[in-house]
Amino acid sequence: MKVLFKKDVPDVARAGQVKDVADGYARNFLIPRGLAVAATANALKQVAEVEAAAARHAVEEEKHAQSLKARLEAQPIVLEAKAGSQGRLYGSITNADVVGAVQRQLGVGLDRRDVEIADPVRHVGTYQVSARLHRSVAATITLDVRAAGGEAS
Repeated sequence: MKVLFKKDVPDVARAGQVKDVADGYARNFLIPRGLAVAATANALKQVAEVEAAAARHAVEEEKHAQSLKARLEAQPIVLEAKAGSQGRLYGSITNADVVGAVQRQLGVGLDRRDVEIADPVRHVGTYQVSARLHRSVAATITLDVRAAGGEAS
């Protein structure tokens, strides 16, 4: 019996696959548990529509990520932190600090886990930070770290 899998079944098939399985296995196990449905023309048409919608959505998400990348890379993000007279910060700049500054200055919400600071930011200056916006789109954000209150430059 040909069935269309609705969910992944280990060692059998992945969701969306059409496979030929034993009639009893399909009728007694897969279909009652909601893991698969009979592979009718209507079911296959529905799956094709869902896959097409998912593909359109993925393209849309990637376009949005590309436009977001352009906005993030267009201007440096200014961060002010307390610093000593030599320009050394009291503490360091974290992912959460970068996300907060991006939110305040550009109105763009990022997840702190998607921001990667290669080297610790412990001095006043300019730094490059990467941010993953989509699985195929990453932006390089320029941070301009300044001393709070203009104490050191």
